[in-house]
Amino acid sequence: MPLSSSFADRLYPALPQICDHYGTPFHIYDEEGIRETCRQLRNAFSGIDNFREFYAVKALPNPAILKIMKDMGFGFDCSSNTELILSRQAGGRGEEIMFTSNNTGSDEFETAFADGGCILNLDDISLLPKVTAVPDLICFRYNPGARRSGNDIIGTPTESKYGVSHEQIVEAYRQAKARGATRFGLHTMLASNELQYSYMVQTAEMLLELVEEISTELDITFEFINIGGGLGIPYRPDQEPLNLEAMGAEITTLFVNFKSRHGYMPGLYMESGRFMTGPHGALVVKAINRKDIYRTYIGVDACMSALMRPALYGAYHHIEVYGKTDNNKQVVDVVGSLCENNDKFAIQRNLPVIEENDILIIHDTGAHGSAMGFNYNGKLRPKELLLCSDSTVELIRREETKEDYFATLNFSADTIKL
Repeated sequence: MPLSSSFADRLYPALPQICDHYGTPFHIYDEEGIRETCRQLRNAFSGIDNFREFYAVKALPNPAILKIMKDMGFGFDCSSNTELILSRQAGGRGEEIMFTSNNTGSDEFETAFADGGCILNLDDISLLPKVTAVPDLICFRYNPGARRSGNDIIGTPTESKYGVSHEQIVEAYRQAKARGATRFGLHTMLASNELQYSYMVQTAEMLLELVEEISTELDITFEFINIGGGLGIPYRPDQEPLNLEAMGAEITTLFVNFKSRHGYMPGLYMESGRFMTGPHGALVVKAINRKDIYRTYIGVDACMSALMRPALYGAYHHIEVYGKTDNNKQVVDVVGSLCENNDKFAIQRNLPVIEENDILIIHDTGAHGSAMGFNYNGKLRPKELLLCSDSTVELIRREETKEDYFATLNFSADTIKL
């Protein structure tokens, strides 16, 4: 979708100056927009006794962004050693961090338990014996199988590598209780970029019903349910945004009814990433070539190593040409320079006529943009900037250099004879 009017109003007048100072390409994020979304999320679930967002670090793993989330009172959702380290460097401690990994190695468990620990969210019943000392608080990720549908991005639950099956879930908590756990949470993650809020309401309802079933079977109480992430954003201008207010109201009603039946209300956790930062970022590039053959191609100074969603998912990202109106348009492909024909930011897009040195703004790159970067063809990832609430612009990650690329070739010789 087009950038929010407040982001555009503050960014666009200064964009030529920013480009002149920093050079293109770059990702730029809007601090005030991120903070406003944080406030909206918090308000939507203010009727639940214990609500907490654990920001999905994988969406935008930049310390400056994590600092904003910490300042807004949110925790961190991590799935690797480095994400745990980043979250602790941002000030996350103990139960402010949820570690949800899959195919977890022993080194990752060691990092999870270090430096004050975290909420351990196990992806499979087979991992429980591999945890040498089961923490007091334990959580499992639930996969409902054919009981629920997924969506195009994350796939159907029966084909998903994630989670404990319905047939295993009671036994998982039975074993955790036998190993000494006394506090319990329940987690799931079934959709990605979901715009129908009712899907998330159904997920909360499913988990609350499962909590009742497990509690009755094992005589345990659940401190929280975590409905995961997956809240969607409207990438296309004609899409309606997710109705956060309606979602909050209907989920709150479920929790109030649960409390009336059982005398207590579990906490509600979630781990949104894209919803929190996705609409508050843009990839700013410059047109450097124009090629007219069977199609017209506009070559820009970034490639899919800076934003691979269009190539990976066929995803749409809205594009504006700075300073140009829609009066005179042309159908073009907007492409990078990788030796891959799917290195395209837009395919047969109707855009204002683009000339060399025009600035293009690729919208909604605040999640799964820079984070999914790579170095194929030796391409280097661009810098990241933050448009701060005080109207300053700050460099929050420098661009990669050739020295970075070759750094892993600087090592001590190590050979074994077979």
